[in-house]
Amino acid sequence: MSTKQPLSLTMKIIIGMGLGIIIGAFIQYFLGDNEFINDNVVNGLFLAGGKIFVNSLKMLVVPLVFVSLVCGTCSLSDPSKLGRLGGKSILLYLTTTAIAITLAIGLALLVSPGVSDNAVMAATDATYNAKQAPSLTQVLINIMPSNPINAMVEGNMLQIIVFALLFGISISLAGEAGKRISAFFNDLNVVVMKLVVILMNLAPYGVFFLMAKLFSEISIATIGNLIQYFLVVLVALGIHALITYPTILKVLTGLNPIIFIRKMRDAALFAFSTASSNATMPVTLDTATKKMGVDNSVASFTVPLGATINMDGTAIMQGVATVFIAQVYSVDLTIADYLMVILTATLASIGTAGVPGVGLIMLAMVLQQVGLPVEGIALIIGVDRLLDMTRTAVNVTGDSMVTIIVAKSEKEIDLETYNDPWAGSKKE
Repeated sequence: MSTKQPLSLTMKIIIGMGLGIIIGAFIQYFLGDNEFINDNVVNGLFLAGGKIFVNSLKMLVVPLVFVSLVCGTCSLSDPSKLGRLGGKSILLYLTTTAIAITLAIGLALLVSPGVSDNAVMAATDATYNAKQAPSLTQVLINIMPSNPINAMVEGNMLQIIVFALLFGISISLAGEAGKRISAFFNDLNVVVMKLVVILMNLAPYGVFFLMAKLFSEISIATIGNLIQYFLVVLVALGIHALITYPTILKVLTGLNPIIFIRKMRDAALFAFSTASSNATMPVTLDTATKKMGVDNSVASFTVPLGATINMDGTAIMQGVATVFIAQVYSVDLTIADYLMVILTATLASIGTAGVPGVGLIMLAMVLQQVGLPVEGIALIIGVDRLLDMTRTAVNVTGDSMVTIIVAKSEKEIDLETYNDPWAGSKKE
């Protein structure tokens, strides 16, 4: 009888990622000029496989967020609890974002990545057409949905969250009719979570296609020209994920941060491969509830909210990029300018959608606030895809960290589940 243990999902994802990188790099350097390979494999099989995987995750986002939030809200026996959850979550998310961009600016000023010749040489030819970023006033207006169905069609997370909260509160106040509707949504939530499990088993294949497509096209020479900027962002992201988050978690909850980091592996790998907090949301919610032991009434609120307003990784990129572009164009920023960058990037995170590449749009707004040329974004756009993947992994880690802190403060976390290394894992 064989005693060989099957590979865990995490290991399968890592293998898929590694094979994708190897095959993608092989195609770029040895088969890059082969028209058949480019048309049928890179832009055929790899493109289709990756898109299908990401779309399958996005397919779950709206029903998962809506159903989970309705279930969580209608089960709240104390209406004031919703206000506490919102206040704590928003305060923590904005605080960690401010810490992230402060760390990024400090590290960038210390290293000065924009002073190198390789970074400067392309500055005169750089062009970038920035899309208009929404104003804070418009963001606040857009929170209230005029048409909740349309909000679901467009995937507007803030509007979906507001409607789900109001709908859940109405169910809790509707007496017997509300109880019948609540039972229906609880059953629906079980079905949706089962669908999450089914799609998670397809992750290794989806990750393979995404990595193979990316590395068959990305230029190593581009990374070489911006190596200092690239490394400063990576180091800042690493410090924030592996030092800032565990420290905050330990100080505010007393829980073991090593367990937290270990249990975040699957969600972080999903986030890295998709570069989308929204697409990773089903996995983040599954991690928070089944592996971390957070009650669904808390996680169903804090995780979607975090995927919408918590953009620590994006803030780090914006901080380093601002210093980098200022140095490339020889613009001296004052302390007041850097404080404006911190404030603008922190508030801008509220209006930043959790989708790939949106950080560049918000960066344009930050640069305009301090008088830097928006064209400078073209200098970093070549390496942004890899960094986007990494900062998304940081974002979802922050979502889970805040979820645990809020749940602990509300006594809505099962500590035995949190401390159990096998909780939420399939032992086949």
